[in-house]
Amino acid sequence: MATERHEYEQVIYEVPAPKVARIVMNRPKRGNAQGITMTYDLDNAFKRACHDDDINVIILAGAGDHWSAGHDLSGEGPDLPSREQTVGLWGGSYQGKGWAGFYAREKEIYLEISERWRNAPKPTIAEIQGSVISGGMILAWTCDLIVCAEDARFRDATAAEMGIAGVEFWQHFHEMSARQAKEWLMTGDWLTAQEAQRRGMVNRVVPREELSARTLELAQTIAAKNPLTMKLVKQAVNFAQDASGRKAAQDYGFHLHQIGHMQAMLVSGFPIDIESLPPKMRANVEKVVAARRAAAAE
Repeated sequence: MATERHEYEQVIYEVPAPKVARIVMNRPKRGNAQGITMTYDLDNAFKRACHDDDINVIILAGAGDHWSAGHDLSGEGPDLPSREQTVGLWGGSYQGKGWAGFYAREKEIYLEISERWRNAPKPTIAEIQGSVISGGMILAWTCDLIVCAEDARFRDATAAEMGIAGVEFWQHFHEMSARQAKEWLMTGDWLTAQEAQRRGMVNRVVPREELSARTLELAQTIAAKNPLTMKLVKQAVNFAQDASGRKAAQDYGFHLHQIGHMQAMLVSGFPIDIESLPPKMRANVEKVVAARRAAAAE
């Protein structure tokens, strides 16, 4: 396996077989939580693979026991992208007054960049093990195919624990039936790999020890096909989804997500519903809120 670390801080870019790129989220001690650094490492790696004529298929994997713990809430690293990193055209300041800055930030790093990855012309396969939580679902849903280990499990906790009607890249209804999506969001329950497959969200469930090999085997099968044909197949299916309302529902869901943030901010001064959080997470958030209020009072 040829491995290039390139310039990435939190991603490894590999070519494990001819015509296949494997992008590995590499923050195992943080459950591969996605912050600004990882977001733009991923964007660069996807662009690199898409622009390489020797690559036909892209695998998105995660190092360690868990595929993605979601958005990085640790406070480590930058909170905002730089002007040089920004790939969207919305413009304006991420420090804008009222909700303008928050909206610009989320539109850039969660909505538009995720749609960009979803529409990457080359087939993408998520190689998933362990837990996938909230923002991690966005990364999974940007991929065309999902192969997961038997121990994989999925959860969007934003409604049950944060007062938000689902993650920013709102795909729930197009990943399962309407009633299944409602129950999943309203309860905040975990979906096992097997149940996710039954609902149509996952393509294959394999033993954990076979995950990488089986994902690579699938990638090689697709990579051996005519690359233009594979691009056209992807474009056709994505267009059919969008024609059936996926993009409109996604954008509407994103704006409801913003309303949830604004409501929480008005009530508690923090962009998620503190009272709904699990005790440990609530204690950490209350410390952050107290520190912000103290700083503002100085």
